[in-house]
Amino acid sequence: MEDFTHFNAQGRAKMVDVGEKPPTRRTASAGARVFVNRDTLVRIRDGGMKKGDVLAVAQVAGIMGAKRTAELIPMCHPVQVEGIDLALTLDEARCCVDIRAEVRCGGRTGVEMEALTAASTAALTVYDMCKAIQRDIIISDIRLLEKTGGIHGDFVREEH
Repeated sequence: MEDFTHFNAQGRAKMVDVGEKPPTRRTASAGARVFVNRDTLVRIRDGGMKKGDVLAVAQVAGIMGAKRTAELIPMCHPVQVEGIDLALTLDEARCCVDIRAEVRCGGRTGVEMEALTAASTAALTVYDMCKAIQRDIIISDIRLLEKTGGIHGDFVREEH
């Protein structure tokens, strides 16, 4: 249990005290993919969804998700986020929406969870907006792509 920082001496959950850590510049990027069929991809691309512009709505939803991370994930600290950016692109060859979320802050704890929540929320929004015309949509590949700052150092995922 000593290796797990989110447990107290009784083995119960606790929020880690980050008060003594020095503030540093921190960034994180996360990704997700939403696999759809060809007809759905064309409708997303051409604006043919009744609920509106799928990519625009998903982008705003991802930003909102990142801002609400501490309310959703019990041991996450509220973070003073300085910037959030999402890129949603259509991958015609793979027939998917590729999502990349980037979050930045200057603080005592990282923003990995905010980036992951942003990517996940955007992916769920794509699903929600397309489920009326396709039921077998797949949300996949939710992952941390990179992070900087903090005592554990930088991380960059090697994607193949």
